[in-house]
Amino acid sequence: MKKFDELIHSPGPVLVDFYAEWCGPCKAMKPILEDLKKEIGDRARIIKIDVDQFEELAQEYRIQTVPTLILFNKGEAVWRQAGVMQVSDLKKVLDEHIE
Repeated sequence: MKKFDELIHSPGPVLVDFYAEWCGPCKAMKPILEDLKKEIGDRARIIKIDVDQFEELAQEYRIQTVPTLILFNKGEAVWRQAGVMQVSDLKKVLDEHIE
């Protein structure tokens, strides 16, 4: 998916949330990611990818559980975690990978 490749190769880190509309834990991640965005501002980009709408992308990144979060830096996956995470834990991960 060309647009996705452009997004993950953009300057700065990109946190991708692979989710599904029917997924309860994914719904729990939404306010967590919104809070994270407020804390980090423009230091990183956060995008959401619906695995049901973008099945090929989900297969390419071997998404077997939702939510799965992948942090990309200059197009390379530098961190990956499945399941719900708290803002403080996500912020630590981003702080480790943001220059």
